[in-house]
Amino acid sequence: MIVSPSTPAAPDSYRRLWLVFYGLFLGLTLLKFGNPVILDRQIPPPSSMAEALSQPWPLRWSFGIFVLLAFASVPLVRRAGGSRWRRLPCSLWVPLLLWLGWQFLSASQTVDGALTTLTLWHLVGVVTAYALGVILWSDAPALRWVLAGVLVGFCFCLMRATTQRLVEFPADREILLEGQNTGWTNFPPAVVATMKLEGTILHTNGVDIANPLILSKLERGRVHGTLVYPNALAGAVLLLLPVALQLVGSVTRDQRPVIRWAALGLLGALGFAALLWSGSKSGWLIALAASVAVLFRLPLPRRFKLGLLLTLVGGGLLVFGLRFQGYFAAGATSVGARFDYWRAAAQTALDYPLTGTGPGTFQRPYARLKSPEAEMARLVHNDYLEQFSDSGWVGGLAYLGWAVGWLGLVGMWTWRQADWFWFSAFLGVAAWLIQGLSEFGLYVPALAWTAFTLAGALAGATTQLPDSSSRSKAN
Repeated sequence: MIVSPSTPAAPDSYRRLWLVFYGLFLGLTLLKFGNPVILDRQIPPPSSMAEALSQPWPLRWSFGIFVLLAFASVPLVRRAGGSRWRRLPCSLWVPLLLWLGWQFLSASQTVDGALTTLTLWHLVGVVTAYALGVILWSDAPALRWVLAGVLVGFCFCLMRATTQRLVEFPADREILLEGQNTGWTNFPPAVVATMKLEGTILHTNGVDIANPLILSKLERGRVHGTLVYPNALAGAVLLLLPVALQLVGSVTRDQRPVIRWAALGLLGALGFAALLWSGSKSGWLIALAASVAVLFRLPLPRRFKLGLLLTLVGGGLLVFGLRFQGYFAAGATSVGARFDYWRAAAQTALDYPLTGTGPGTFQRPYARLKSPEAEMARLVHNDYLEQFSDSGWVGGLAYLGWAVGWLGLVGMWTWRQADWFWFSAFLGVAAWLIQGLSEFGLYVPALAWTAFTLAGALAGATTQLPDSSSRSKAN
């Protein structure tokens, strides 16, 4: 581990306490705030303790907690000063501030004020998380305190995904089939009435049957953990599994080998299973590319490394083909749907080139532009095109410019470091940003705030730690 001489060996008690609470907050977002911000009005507050434990919470609650944490960080920010910002390359912060400022200008011309207000609160949180990362924890010990809380939530999310696959989904499907076979006499009348309103029970040819789409979904078993849907879970795995494995390996370094490898094996198996069971095609391919990057970094003989590379790529593509052969045989419908979203987003950007239709409002122009046979979508499923559609060309280019600049500068810096901790953190954020080409993780607080926390910490670290061209197995 490389630590700057100007960085304290350990944070003081207030800083450490704040870091722990912030990390626990991010862990909480993974468990309770895993829905897109534009759906906040559809998430009712829990009415009982049981619902509070099992159901998502309204996203506006997360804004209140974040504001309190931001105010509590003021003494720490003052103590840290602005020297890190002054040393930060302009490409790592100017485009991001321009992007956020343009969101407010775009909001003044929005086609839906309610959606835009929610989205603006969220995007301010995104940039705040990045700024706090740059200023407060761009050293490895501080970031580890934050990640401790994050990874608690992440592990619970992975365990929930495993339970869904092995227990919940099979049981739910069996209950629905039993209800269908018994004429729904195994459910109270009030529950049956609610299931009919929700579309779980359909009335066809004079008979009440279980919704075939729901039965098919439960049979496929695509897990989502505590997040909005399976591809969002894949985003969480891509973002956090590399640094989680590195952190667990570091913490258990002095333990007996059986304990260390059991902890790493359990976490790795849960992450691998969650990614596989999520059914995310892009997530699997991105994870394969990340694994190749790790392999290239390992200090192994060239021939041995080449053999491992061929085995890894060949095996990964084989599993991909076997896992998703049914999907491609059916015509890869989700790919076609995404092309329709992207076409509509591009058309909206051309129709509203200056300010777009307003942050978070893609669903409004899409309702008018979508193909007749296409299902309705609320987000573009491409974070970069979403910026062009929602906030015009300036907003789109600013966000794209920041992402490209961050990947280039931070990527080169982490590749030169001997410290695997920073490289694993970069690998996760880079994978998440790449997944943004086909998903909407930027609009899910649980993912976006965590990703930008890590992105800010990495950006700040480039100004604090010296380059190292050597490779080692440190950390």
